[in-house]
Amino acid sequence: MTYPNTLIFVDLASDDPEATGKFYAEVFGWTNEGRPAGSYHRLVPGRNFLTSDGNEGPTGNLHIGIFNSNNQRPHPNADSVGPRPLARGGAKARIWVLVSDDDSAEAILERATSRGATELWRNHYWKEFNGYNAAFEDPWGNEIVMWIKAGPEPKIPADFTRE
Repeated sequence: MTYPNTLIFVDLASDDPEATGKFYAEVFGWTNEGRPAGSYHRLVPGRNFLTSDGNEGPTGNLHIGIFNSNNQRPHPNADSVGPRPLARGGAKARIWVLVSDDDSAEAILERATSRGATELWRNHYWKEFNGYNAAFEDPWGNEIVMWIKAGPEPKIPADFTRE
């Protein structure tokens, strides 16, 4: 068997990459790097993944890009494909974020909504992946689903929806 293709980036669409980068830096504490500022931004979300003993492992975090929907780069045409509307509503790609033990979905939702995001849901348990979930749509239409570890014997609050 050959080595599989490897995912290296996921890009979020925005008509203001600088503001979007600032939003995610403030909501999740991620590093926001303009590359170049205003045109394309790279978010560096956290550190390396933790191993089962709680120590930082060798596997690095994934990065997220923010591209400008008015002039998508890279593109072989110097004028790109022209401005494109941002996706609002309907089915689209979602970004899943593992919530740190040092944070909470409630605090993240508060930070996000106070900066213009729309809460989609909270207080949900998904048995298939044994996690608690909450979600929001950022001011640019990107959907973020938060996953919180439920543990080996989850105690699901009575007010949580379940599947």
